[in-house]
Amino acid sequence: MPQTKRRWPAYFGALVTLVMIVWLGLKLRAMGVDSWVSAMPTSPLFYVFFILLYFSPVIGDFVIFRKLWGIPASGFAALIKKRIANDVLNYSGEAYFYAWARQRSSMVAAPFGSVKDVSILSAIAGNMVTLAMIAVAMPLGIGLLTEEQLHKAIWSIVGVFAMSLPFLIFSKRIFSLPRATLWWIFGVHCLRLIAGSVLIALAWHFGLPTVSVGMWLLLSAARLIVGRLPLLPNTELLFATFATLLIGQNDKLTVLIAVTAALPLLVHVVLMAIFGLSSLVRKT
Repeated sequence: MPQTKRRWPAYFGALVTLVMIVWLGLKLRAMGVDSWVSAMPTSPLFYVFFILLYFSPVIGDFVIFRKLWGIPASGFAALIKKRIANDVLNYSGEAYFYAWARQRSSMVAAPFGSVKDVSILSAIAGNMVTLAMIAVAMPLGIGLLTEEQLHKAIWSIVGVFAMSLPFLIFSKRIFSLPRATLWWIFGVHCLRLIAGSVLIALAWHFGLPTVSVGMWLLLSAARLIVGRLPLLPNTELLFATFATLLIGQNDKLTVLIAVTAALPLLVHVVLMAIFGLSSLVRKT
């Protein structure tokens, strides 16, 4: 029994990996891979910026945990799995990464507080950057919303702010790390989110170069906003509708947005296959 207790992080990590592989396979099958593979952009720069976009959250986390724990280079793979797990089920990646850190008690004795603080600050940074983008984008896009959509958007904005408020009010009881470190982590998260918005705009531009980078930057801000608003139903459809109204080119735009949404799943599958093969090689 004591041995089982010591090995629970390894068992949990294996379970999360299995769930991720099954879920990703089903998701790709449901999306119909053949329907969008033939329509993928031909510009190499699209894929350069997409790869940078894909790894931007992982790089941000690596910078943070390198400072907090002195995490080794091998931790980058664990952070990739954390990113994939969070896409499969929100915040399951945090549980996976906590289990990974528990297996390495020589690196950090009590990882829960740091993982918790970094996760909460990521959510707060996302909400704060979203609110800032709303302040910039709302005057430009308010005329494109119906009265019902505008009403829901306003209440969603209130919801975004309200979700962060308790963490700010009770910060001394919630957070474990020193205040200076928390501000530094918050800054890294904000830079990561801004970098992500710029990178996806550049990827879109090289996927559909007839649209200016400035217009894509506006759309990347809209994508971040729509994805964070909790009360709006079918956010992907709403974003696609907003983008079509803004720049036209309905068919090409729809395909590009679909490709951008599907490619991360394909990369997830490839990376999980690589991790699986690597694990088998180490055991043989």
